[in-house]
Amino acid sequence: MGWYGKFIGGTIGLFTGGPLGAIAGAAIGHHFYDARNEESSAQHERVRYQGHTDNERRQASFFLALFSILGKLAKADGRITREQGEAVISFLDRMGVTGSQRSFAIKVFNEAKNTPYSVEDLAREFAQITRGRPDLRGSMMDMLFEIALTDSYLHPGEEEVIQSVAAILGFTPQEVQTIRNRHMVGEEHTYAALGLTPDATDEEIRRTYRQLVQEYHPDRIVSQGMPQEFVEYATERFQEIQQAWEILRKKRNL
Repeated sequence: MGWYGKFIGGTIGLFTGGPLGAIAGAAIGHHFYDARNEESSAQHERVRYQGHTDNERRQASFFLALFSILGKLAKADGRITREQGEAVISFLDRMGVTGSQRSFAIKVFNEAKNTPYSVEDLAREFAQITRGRPDLRGSMMDMLFEIALTDSYLHPGEEEVIQSVAAILGFTPQEVQTIRNRHMVGEEHTYAALGLTPDATDEEIRRTYRQLVQEYHPDRIVSQGMPQEFVEYATERFQEIQQAWEILRKKRNL
């Protein structure tokens, strides 16, 4: 995670005053700002990292928002189950997060569970930093559903959290349902992998497939400077899209 060292060393100042920064500060064992010096500290960090902070902040935002919102989601049904804990560990394994970075992710997850900030506060900050990045927003929704459905049941509290996040990120109810179907089994899962339903036309399938291939192509993600962990996730998503296309292409003789 190339941004991690800079993040701990100073980029965290970019979040001064925000919920993600507060959670990150608590996770590394100290509060990174003093209310009396908040303004001067923020100014110092903006100058220090001027020129390349946007990309670093986007990377840090995705990481922080992901594990913060996952923490809120896991506790939405009143308790954190063993399956949910294992799902979070599985995420870390898939993203190749190890060592101090892994420890930090778990601390963020635990801090977020009891933070006074709401899941809406976290989602709004994430939304501000991911404007124009539907891939990052879609990945967030995918991961929320994966955690929530580890026990094959979507608790009303979990659904409320997901619906709140989805609304703030600009997803329609239909799009949310499609993402949810992607984590279920059966024919609908194949269509949902492309963000479609079984009544989609052949042309809709072709058009959507081409759009998603471009959006999630690993080379594009790499060219945008995203960390290797997200590249690996995008690669999995890309493969899922390809597999769904092959199934539907044969089924419909496309």
